[in-house]
Parts: sequence; C-alpha cells; structure tokens
Amino acid sequence: MSTEKKSKQSGYGADQITVLEGLDPVRKRPGMYIGSTSVTGLHHLIWEVVDNCIDEAMAGYADTISVYLLADGMIKVEDNGRGIPVEKHKTTGVSALETVLTKLHAGGKFGGGGYKVSGGLHGVGVSVVNALSEYLRAEIHRDGKIWEQEYKFGKPQKAIRATGKTDHTGTTIIFKPDSTIFTELEFNWGKILDRLRQQAYLTKGVTINVFDKRQGHREKKYKFHFEGGIKSYVKSLHRNKNVKNENIFYIDKEINDSRIEIALQYNDEFNETTLAFANNIYNPEGGTHLIGFKSALTRTLNNYARNKNLLKEKQENLSGEDVREGLTAIISVKLSDPQFEGQTKGKLGNAEMKGYVESVFGEYFTTFLEEHPKEAEAIIGKCILSSQARLAARTARATILRKGALEGMTLPGKLADCSSRKAEESEIYIVEGDSAGGSAKQGRNRRFQAILPLRGKILNVERARLDKMLANNEVKNLVIALGTNIDEQFDISKLRYHRIIIMTDADVDGAHIRTLLLTLFFRHFNGLITNGHIYIAQPPLYQIKKGTNVNYAYSDKEKDDIIKSLGGVTEEVIEVGEENDEDENSEIIEKENTKKNVKISIQRYKGLGEMNPEQLWETTMDPARRIVKQVTVEDAAKADQIFDMLMGNNVAPRKNFIQTHAKKVRNLDI
Repeated sequence: MSTEKKSKQSGYGADQITVLEGLDPVRKRPGMYIGSTSVTGLHHLIWEVVDNCIDEAMAGYADTISVYLLADGMIKVEDNGRGIPVEKHKTTGVSALETVLTKLHAGGKFGGGGYKVSGGLHGVGVSVVNALSEYLRAEIHRDGKIWEQEYKFGKPQKAIRATGKTDHTGTTIIFKPDSTIFTELEFNWGKILDRLRQQAYLTKGVTINVFDKRQGHREKKYKFHFEGGIKSYVKSLHRNKNVKNENIFYIDKEINDSRIEIALQYNDEFNETTLAFANNIYNPEGGTHLIGFKSALTRTLNNYARNKNLLKEKQENLSGEDVREGLTAIISVKLSDPQFEGQTKGKLGNAEMKGYVESVFGEYFTTFLEEHPKEAEAIIGKCILSSQARLAARTARATILRKGALEGMTLPGKLADCSSRKAEESEIYIVEGDSAGGSAKQGRNRRFQAILPLRGKILNVERARLDKMLANNEVKNLVIALGTNIDEQFDISKLRYHRIIIMTDADVDGAHIRTLLLTLFFRHFNGLITNGHIYIAQPPLYQIKKGTNVNYAYSDKEKDDIIKSLGGVTEEVIEVGEENDEDENSEIIEKENTKKNVKISIQRYKGLGEMNPEQLWETTMDPARRIVKQVTVEDAAKADQIFDMLMGNNVAPRKNFIQTHAKKVRNLDI
C-alpha cells in the first residue's frame, strides 16, 4: 500500500456515519464485546482504538500512528488521518463524533462509503472503549480547527467545541479503563509491542510509535516501520533458522476490489507456521483464503516436480502435509465485505476468496519456481524427504495406533484410568515418575481422575519426525491414552479427557519435562491448547506445621506470611538435621515468647513423591482446593519462535537467551 496520504476529507463526512442501535448493553455485559474483563479485555481496548487508525492507514489517509502509556493508567492513541467527522449527524441530532462514541453500531463501515476496507469490530470498537472507560477525551484535528469533547463512563460531559486552530488533520483518543469493570488494570508492555509490531508488518509503509511514560517505569520508546510488509514478517520469523530458499516469495496483487498479499519461505525444520489474516485480523482457524493457498501450493509444487522429473513416474504425488513441512507463510487479504464465522473472527467465510487466492498465488508461485531453479529444487527435495518420512510414519502409526488401541481396548499398562466414560467430566494427570504416580493413584478420585506416569523425559519432538516420535514409548502411551490420534489424523471429538493436567516436580528436571510435554502438545496436538484442555498443576513448595495446624505455601512470600501469622519469625531459622524426626528437607523456627515457645516446622517439597496420597489430594488434586493454570496461546507466531529457540537445533539463540535472563532466575536447584 502506498503511504502517500490522499486528499484529507474526500468522501468522508457525517453522511458516512450509519446508526444501528444504542450503547446501553455494553456496561452490563462487557464480555460480549471485548471477550473478558481480565487482562485480555483490558488490552482489547487499545486494539480497538488502534484498529480505527489502521483502517485510516489501509484506506491511504494516514501513515503515522502513536500509542502512549501514560501515568495513572491512561492510554493515548493518535493518528494523522482525516479525523472523525464533527458536523451534526442528521439522524441522531448530535455531532458525528458523539454519534460514533455513544452508539454501538455507528461508524464509517456500514455502507456509507467511509471505508472500502476495514478491520476492528465493524464500528463497535471505539464506542465500546468509551462505554468501558471512566474517562475519555477525543481531540479531532479537522477543517483547520481542533475539536474536543470529554466523556465519563460513556456519557458526554459537554457538547463538542472548537478549542484552537491547526494546520493538520487526525484523531487523538485518550482514555482510562473503568476500575469497577476490569479485574486487571496493569498494561503489559511486551504484549502491546508484539501486537503493534504485527500490525506494522501487515500494513507496509505505516509508522507505529509506542511510548511508555508510566510512573514507576523506565521511559521507553519503540518505532515500527516495515517497507517490506509481510515479507519482512517472514524474514523476522526465520531470524534463527536455516532456510531453503534465500529469496522470499512475495506477491501483492489486486483482484476484483480485493487485495491479496502472500509471502513464504522454507526452512530445514519439520514444523509449519502459516498465519492467515483478513483485513489485518488474525484468523487462527483459517478460512477460504487459507484453503485456496494450500490447494494452490500442493498443486503447483507437484506440477513443477513432475515437469522437471524430480518426481519419478512410480512415486506418488506430494501430499499437503509433505509440501508444508518447514514452511513459513503469511497470507493477508483485504476485502470490502468480510464474512467471519464466529464472534472471535477466527475463520474467514467469503467463498470467492478461495478462488482469488488460488488463482493469483498459483500463477505467481509457478513463475517464482521457474525463475529460481536451484531454490525450487531445494524446496522439492525437502518435500520429497517429508513424503518418505510420512510413509514411514504411516507404517509406524498402523503398527502402534491400532484401531482397538484408540478405542481404549488396549490402553497403556501404566495408565490408571478413571471409571467415568464421560470425557467432559474426566481428567488425566500426566505425572513425573512412578513414585509420584503411586501417590497420585492412591490419592485420586477414581471416578473421574486418571493417572499416567511418565518414565524419565520424553523425546524432544522439536527435533524429530513423526515416525521417530511414535517409536518412543512415552509418546506412544500418551497418544493412545488421549485417544485423539496425532497431527493430520488428530480428531478432538475422540478426546477421552477434557482436562489434561501436567503435574511435575518443582525443580529443574520437572520444568524440563513440562517444557517437553508442552512442545509435544503445541506441535502435534495444537487443538488441545486452542480449545483450553491443557493445564499445569501447581503443587505447594512448603508444608508449614504448628501443632495440629497445617498450612501449605506455594511461594516463598506466602511461606513468610504464614509463619508470621502463626507467631513465628523468618529471620531466626535453625537447621534441624539428624536430631529432628521430620523429613530431611524440614526446618524448625523457634522464638522465645513471654507465654510459651513458638515451634513451627517447615517441610520443603523437592518432589511430588515426598507427599503422601492424602497430602497430594488436598493440595494438588482436589478440584475444590487445588490450583491449576490453563495453558493458552495468544500469539501463535511468537510461541513458534520461542519453542524453536528453546527446543530446536540452533544453539546460539538459546545460549543468548540463557545469558540474557540468567540473573532473573531465583532458587535454582542444581
């Protein structure tokens, strides 16, 4: 997209603001509009205001967007677009600005001609931000004047007024989220940077500035500007990877009022990263644009391989799975009337987009392969190796994952299954070692809790193909126990437990096993994470006893607080040693009191195996008292990079990460 700004007010006035309904429901049911009132919903307020600025940039009217994190929880977002119209709206009788800020479905995106392409919440966004803010001020630079209006809890305090003169145009929104609605009010700097960096990649040529000016924070500033757009995005995702084609394939083409932008590059690893966007909105479930891309990719590579005799007559065609191994691709489409499936816009539904993408990508990718024969040969060679591994994996799968096994007829011998056959009420604990497994089996509720002990550390699947994975007993047992099959044959409807809880020791080995399991789930059972089935158990670090009074602490701070509440002190610690009849990981705190001696014993749990079944149940397995953390992935590309860095073959990035963060580690057990 050209970053040249078009004529400022062309075709954008009060007549382009269309009103559908009022704003009242937002404060009553905020979750319906921003997903939640937790930290995710809090950040969604920023995304909605920024999305309006991005819409101006996509339309060619803005080229600079700035986001400020200010003191007292305030956020300021400004752009140099046309400025929201300020003249009186003929339907509402108030200014167009007030209409946009106080009417739920009011904006320039409802057929009035304000925008050809837009993202955001279809005009819902900025009014929802206003409704959920205890204070909001809009400052509009337009028609040579500065216009201002203030709101509290979504209500205008005064009519819009001109406060000065200006020689430029644009919109500034300053808001403070309502503390009575949001459970979290602390904005995450890293989360904001990741989101805005992605938007800068998707809107090539736009400049996005981010400033941290909060009290108690070191002042920071970032600037994002990518002339290469999604081509630069692919390059950044491959920063630490060995690539097959040095030249990144890139196409930016308009077809029938739609625009298709695709960039791709292959690496020498086994995982696929394909991100699909429509009007800058990420579509985690893909949609018609992704279907068209995959179809054209498979067909084009097979045709090229056949024409160049890289695939012999007796060899079967490359499958979609073969041609996507080691692929990193970004598909970004812009269209005037996007049809999304679901409130979250997870999937694009416009039928015509499949044909558009298939046609444009197929034609230009064929040309790319012809013009870069050495790189084309490297890509095809990678795909053929993948095909050979797939055939080997098919044999392994047929041998290991027999139909009977996946139906539960030959479940792993170490699995202590639950009696319930209702997946929605059942849960499985994946436990480190036979010792912890024994305690968990005795302490569990047999009706709905299953236990699967792991022997040692499972295979690092980041460095292995499927055939090698399925030869690993621990991975094989896990696949059979879950019942979903794996990778391309993954079927979440066959899941035998709706809660999969990873329960490992609170030490380095336990953390490593947990990371290996999360890598397996992210790479080969991704639907389990995206559908919220994966959890991490939080066993206590300490048992604190005073007489018959027993408490459990999950952190050092909580331990200190409990000791103080029991009348002990944390400063005077006496190691017990052999004279104490407690566990070797115990200590006793003593302090003279005017009335009596206060004796508190503390046991530090090094492993789950140290807990007896009753302790394990009441601290870590009882649904009424346990603490479990649900595993979610907000940014798939970011997660892919982290897993690749921590678990992949390239040592240098991992070493740099460890050196950078080593000083932040606390209580490291070696």
